[in-house]
Amino acid sequence: MGQYIIEGCNRLGGTVKTQGAKNSALPILAATVAVGKPCVIHNCPQLSDIDSTIRILRCLGCKVQRADEMVFVDAGNLSQRKISDVLMREMRSSIIFLGALLSATGEAVISAPGGCDIGLRPIDIHLTSMRKLGVHISESHGEIRCTCRRIKGGKIVLPFPSVGATENIILASVKSGTVTTIINAAREPEIVDLAMFLNSCGARISGAGESTVVIEGVERFNSSQYAIMPDRIVACTYMAAAAVTGSTVVVDEVIPSHITPVFSAFEQAGCRIETSGKQLRITSPERLKAFERIQTMPYPGFPTDCQAIMMAVASVSKGITIISENIFENRFKHIGELRRMGADIKAQDKIAVVNGVEHLQGAFVNSTDLRAGAALVVAGLCAEGTTTVEKISYIDRGYAAFAENLSAIGAVIRRKDNL
Repeated sequence: MGQYIIEGCNRLGGTVKTQGAKNSALPILAATVAVGKPCVIHNCPQLSDIDSTIRILRCLGCKVQRADEMVFVDAGNLSQRKISDVLMREMRSSIIFLGALLSATGEAVISAPGGCDIGLRPIDIHLTSMRKLGVHISESHGEIRCTCRRIKGGKIVLPFPSVGATENIILASVKSGTVTTIINAAREPEIVDLAMFLNSCGARISGAGESTVVIEGVERFNSSQYAIMPDRIVACTYMAAAAVTGSTVVVDEVIPSHITPVFSAFEQAGCRIETSGKQLRITSPERLKAFERIQTMPYPGFPTDCQAIMMAVASVSKGITIISENIFENRFKHIGELRRMGADIKAQDKIAVVNGVEHLQGAFVNSTDLRAGAALVVAGLCAEGTTTVEKISYIDRGYAAFAENLSAIGAVIRRKDNL
């Protein structure tokens, strides 16, 4: 699986550029199936999750070409409606092809998705929403068959502002010829990015980024070129790297308004943040201070994807920080690994109490999921001695050229791939 080997306690400096947003790229690539016309997607990060998505597109019969951060997709001649169990298990975001296939062909055959083990992420809310759109669903031996001659539209009230369910409803409804209204929709910037891409292809979606989204189904789409927005979680990770090393770093290609919920934690820790356009500068003090309680919530609340990363920051911040994880029940697996490095963290149920220590110590640690792996890299940057982060295939799912980018701003980190 490979490992990162990090020599800690080195100051960082300079400019680091964020990549395109993984959580935008995946649904937008899936959306090309619904569009059915040639599309060129720019700023598409080189990640293992993107590789998995491209494999699904090709399996369905799409023509796909990739060159660096550009992906060309033509879904005009789909030959399959079924995604194999093997491909579905590679990542959780594979469920987003449900709505896209229904929109394109009226049929989708899938199985339960895989991905990081961060807790239950049931697809019931997706299936219930599809039924409300007139989709007939049957399940047998782990296979889920969904069929619909025509999406009927209507009003769907989500019990929870699920990002995936919101995306699936949008994708299933864009060619319905009727109006679909989503109440209590997810408000994440990635929802806005998906809607902007579809609208550039001729869709009529309004309200994306708000709690009520209206989709007026159209009959046909046109080709489009579209650039994925910057990845807000990657930006926060580079900010955390600067914070724990007492450094000043410029993060380029970032939309500051997307990460406002995280700014306050950094500022309470004593960091100074300056923004200008799509760039921010973070300046960290010699010793961070503990920040107020963090509670993960749906956007615009504190993002669950930043929880592990900020716990690494809290681990070396003077004082006590309380972190509540309200989205996923298995998202504290990194605590044991941070303890191996000398972190003082006590956890019970959904609450972690972090008593910041002056120094972490290098150790052998394992990534337990994507964001946990990134958090361990951040911790290793400020730990005394050598830290070896193993199972970095998890990190490859969401961070492009991670070691190279960190090295460019002064980190001493190298990647070692297992042969």
